[in-house]
Amino acid sequence: MDFELSDELKMIQSTVRDFVTEQLRPLERSILGRAADLSDATMYLPVEKERELMGMVKDLGLWGVSIPEELGGGGLDTLGNCLVEEELAQTIVPFNFGDVTPILFDCSPEQREKYFAPVLERQKYAYLALMEPGKEGFEDMEMKAEKTNGYYSLNGRKASLSRAGEDYFAVVFAKTTLDRKPRDGVTCFLVDKDAPGFAASGGKEKAGWEAQVREPISLVFDRCQVPAENVLGEEGKAFHLGKKWLPARRIVRGARCVGAAQRILEESTTQAQTWTSFGQIISGRPSVQAALADIATNIHAARLMVYEAAWRADQGQSLRREAAMVKLFVTQMIHYVADNAAHIFSAPAYVAGLPMERFCRDATAMSATNFALQLQRNIIARDILKGVKVG
Repeated sequence: MDFELSDELKMIQSTVRDFVTEQLRPLERSILGRAADLSDATMYLPVEKERELMGMVKDLGLWGVSIPEELGGGGLDTLGNCLVEEELAQTIVPFNFGDVTPILFDCSPEQREKYFAPVLERQKYAYLALMEPGKEGFEDMEMKAEKTNGYYSLNGRKASLSRAGEDYFAVVFAKTTLDRKPRDGVTCFLVDKDAPGFAASGGKEKAGWEAQVREPISLVFDRCQVPAENVLGEEGKAFHLGKKWLPARRIVRGARCVGAAQRILEESTTQAQTWTSFGQIISGRPSVQAALADIATNIHAARLMVYEAAWRADQGQSLRREAAMVKLFVTQMIHYVADNAAHIFSAPAYVAGLPMERFCRDATAMSATNFALQLQRNIIARDILKGVKVG
């Protein structure tokens, strides 16, 4: 088994690492805030700065590397995307290289021009509207869409954790048939911000202490009229959208957890080597050494799991079980790493104003919910019970 990266992947990894070190990490203090009361902390970079960084990435030829070539992207393979995202995750600065939800990969040619391309170029924001207020799963989805005279009338409420923007549209999941199976009979719609009966509120960027928590965007649909050409994919087949790419995307998300954990290890190591307690550097304490060793071991195991799954993806192998295992393990790993980092810092790692606080909060936030983890366990268990060999 060859664990060596190709020269091309090594070059991409090195280029992204340099970009993060030279361009993004110096901006971390502006995100965290310099004032004692954190009144100048922010959630995102100024639009002008994001545009500048976007131009730099385009000059490097790396903008849209995760987008399929047929959609105008770089078409980088899964392992390559894992390497890129692992490096980008080692900073708290919220910036990516043109990432777009794979649901939009299924846009028709006309929809690509109106919706997909503007999202890729950061001219529009896509509000992913799958979940509903007060509901963790989708089995009891209440949002409905009735077809009348070539239009669909949408009624209900949705909550989105997407980034708010001035120009946007909603990617809405709603029931079009009363099928007994939760995943069947659900259709996806592209709803323009000025569509009659559609209103969005909340989710605006906050500053200071309030920037610590992202506010969901509230989406209300009151007999909202959506034309048939705004259906994404096929009617009743919403949960098939992006299906081709989703397993690999779960693996790439795992790489982000690995990258965030790696930065947490870096910060924890610096703390252990510089912080004194009772006149002694804490790196000499057995409990601190054990915590560092456990963090490093978990990161190593997670990285190997992610890379192996990515290799399988690039070989065209089935990824359903491997992607579920990655999502389950890296979620457990990142929480374990954050807990051990808290021990090294002799306090919860959520003290506002420190890079560690933002890292631990962002890392655990991007990990899966308990509901999602149970879904992954179910996938793995079903394969085991069917007699599929594990390992």
